[in-house]
Amino acid sequence: MKSDVAIPKEKTVRTVTPAQRKRKTAIWGWFFIAPTLIGLLILNVIPLFQSLYMSFQSVSTFGTSTFVGLDNYLQMLQDPEFWQSLKNTFFYAAIQVPITMVLSLFFAVLMNTKIKAVGLYRTIFFLPMIAAPAAVAMVWRWLFNSEYGLLNAVLDKLGYSGNILWITDPEVAIWSIIIVGIWTNVGYNMILLLAGLKEIPKEYYEAAVVDGAGPLKQFFSITLPLLSPQLFFVSVTSVIGALQVFDIIFMMFDRTNLALKSTQSLVYMFFNESFVLNDKGYGSAVAISLVLIIMAITGIQLLAQKKWVTYD
Repeated sequence: MKSDVAIPKEKTVRTVTPAQRKRKTAIWGWFFIAPTLIGLLILNVIPLFQSLYMSFQSVSTFGTSTFVGLDNYLQMLQDPEFWQSLKNTFFYAAIQVPITMVLSLFFAVLMNTKIKAVGLYRTIFFLPMIAAPAAVAMVWRWLFNSEYGLLNAVLDKLGYSGNILWITDPEVAIWSIIIVGIWTNVGYNMILLLAGLKEIPKEYYEAAVVDGAGPLKQFFSITLPLLSPQLFFVSVTSVIGALQVFDIIFMMFDRTNLALKSTQSLVYMFFNESFVLNDKGYGSAVAISLVLIIMAITGIQLLAQKKWVTYD
């Protein structure tokens, strides 16, 4: 007599080899970074090679191009406007970056202490970074207004009766851009440095106190060396960002503003030549020159980091 009870079949256990597990992990890794890679390819890599190609071309209004070799670069080297834009860009970066880093480090150390409502202060400092550039420019244009601006009103209350033409005086306008650049970037850099400060073990400071080291000694002997990787990262990104300044200039200065030439950056010159004057070949040569400058400066920073950055 046959039994009506079904005997369950034994389940086969599928073994996954280390190679299969590694391959599966790699596939999921590429899947998650694919959106970023695609965006980087479409928005950065392809336009870079297009600009490099067009820098050797003479592009007409109707889009046809003719190979001209190094003519665009030779024209650029003989163009006084290029050298003025290069001077403006370097001057902006040379002033804005060090001041921003010093202020960022100061506020990061301050935020790392036990103060009330520290989260609120961090939010306030970070707000300029997430504000729309158009809104930032509009607010600062009102603040810089020579007749009704808040800055001149405050200076007048402090006893300075002169009416500063913040965005129309060619001698002063570049400093206005620097002020806005510092205000915009301090909060972001502060957050990065603050994260580095949180990673420094408190035991080092406790041992320093036992040895009789004061706050200044602790700062220069413990904080700065252990924070040097974050300081290096901030310095590299800050220099790159400063050399690419564009939006503040574009939104704060009209094309009829006499101070525009004294504030025009290389990126603004690239925009003006490529999309206003419609000389895309020459504009691309300006853009490629900026890329080479940034690569050279970043390379120098990478070499110099061996002298002062501590990763231990």
